[in-house]
Amino acid sequence: MPEKTLQLRALRTIQKRDTEVFAFFIPGELITSIADISRIHRDDNDTLEGFQRKAIKQHVRNIVEYLNQGDVLFPNSITFALSPEVEFKQSRGREPKGSVKAGQIGTLSIPIREEGQRVAWIVDGQQRSLALAQTKNGRLQVPVVAFVAPSLDTQREQFILVNKAKPLPARLINELLPAVDTHLPRDLSIRKLPSELCDLLNRDPKSPFYKMIKRVSQDKANTAVITDSAVIDMIRNSIRNPLGVLAQYKSLGSESSDTEAMYDTLLTYWSAVKETFPEAWGKPPTKSRLMHSAGIHAMGVLMDKIMNRATSQRNSQKHVKDSLKRIAPHCHWTSGTWEHLGLRWDEIQKVAKHLRLLSDLLAHLDYETAQ
Repeated sequence: MPEKTLQLRALRTIQKRDTEVFAFFIPGELITSIADISRIHRDDNDTLEGFQRKAIKQHVRNIVEYLNQGDVLFPNSITFALSPEVEFKQSRGREPKGSVKAGQIGTLSIPIREEGQRVAWIVDGQQRSLALAQTKNGRLQVPVVAFVAPSLDTQREQFILVNKAKPLPARLINELLPAVDTHLPRDLSIRKLPSELCDLLNRDPKSPFYKMIKRVSQDKANTAVITDSAVIDMIRNSIRNPLGVLAQYKSLGSESSDTEAMYDTLLTYWSAVKETFPEAWGKPPTKSRLMHSAGIHAMGVLMDKIMNRATSQRNSQKHVKDSLKRIAPHCHWTSGTWEHLGLRWDEIQKVAKHLRLLSDLLAHLDYETAQ
C-alpha cells in the first residue's frame, strides 16, 4: 500500500551549507499529525535525546482560548526540522520580469506517518502547535518555516538559537549545550564549557557528584539532590575570575581550553569535600546546606583558594584534605549555628548577602586555621 503524503505549495531557498529551507501554509490542526515533538530525556545508556521541554498547560489553554474566538489573526510561524526524505518539485514556468530571485516555487511532499516515526519535528512553536490541535478553529492557515536537518545536532542547534532571546529555561539550554557541536554566539559558547563539565561530573562513576545533579531530562522519580545550575555557576565563576583556579586552563586566543585539567581539579577538590563532610554529602538541600546552591557557591570560592595553593605542594591531594579538615569543626551544614554569622544552618539561603557572608567566612577560616 503506497505511503500517504501531504502535498503543499511551498517556496524553497538555500541557506547554510546548502541547507534547503521551505516556507508554506498549513491548516493548524494538521501540524501535530505530521510533526513530532522531540521531548528531552535520557535513554537507558544515559545519552541525551530530544530537545523540547514539557508543555506548559496554562500557556496552551490561553492560546486555545484566543483561537476559539474564530476570526483571528495568527501570523506567528511554526519552525520545523525536516528529514531529507521530504521531496520538493519545482514548478515550471517563467519568473515574472524584474522579480527578486529569493527562491523557487514548487510542491513539497511530506510523508504522513505514525507518531515517533515522522519526518518532521517541531523546533519552535510547541505550545502553539498543541493549541492549534485543540482549537475549534483548526482550519486556520498557519505559516511554517522548515529546514532540512539530517541530524539531531542540527535540530538542537536551531532550537537553542531560535529560543535564545526568549524566556526559555536556562537549565534546559545548559543541558542541551554539551550536545551541540557547532559555532555558537559568544554568550552561548561561554556557557557551553561549564555545562559540559557539569554533565561529565554527573555521568562519571569516579565523580563525587555521580548521578547527584538534577537535569531537566530526568523524571520526577530521580533521586538527584543538587541543581545543575548551582554546579554550573560554581564552575563558571572559577573560569571567569582571573584568580579562579580553573581560569588558568581556559583558552587564550586560538588555543583550546584544557578541559582535562579543569576536570581533574574539580575531581580532586570535590572528592575531598565529600570525604571531609560525609554526614552532609548526598542529602537534599533541606537537610544539608552543603548540597544547597549557597553551599556549592561558597565551597566553590574556597576551591579557588585551596587549589591554587595545592598546585605548588608536593602532595596536592593531602594539602586539600588537610585544609578542609582544619575548617570542618567550624562548619554547620546540617545542624547548629554558624557562630560568626549568627545564622542557623537552615537559615542560609541563595541570596547575595548570604552567599557573600558564607564565602567570606570560609575564606577567613581557611586563613586562620592555616596559621
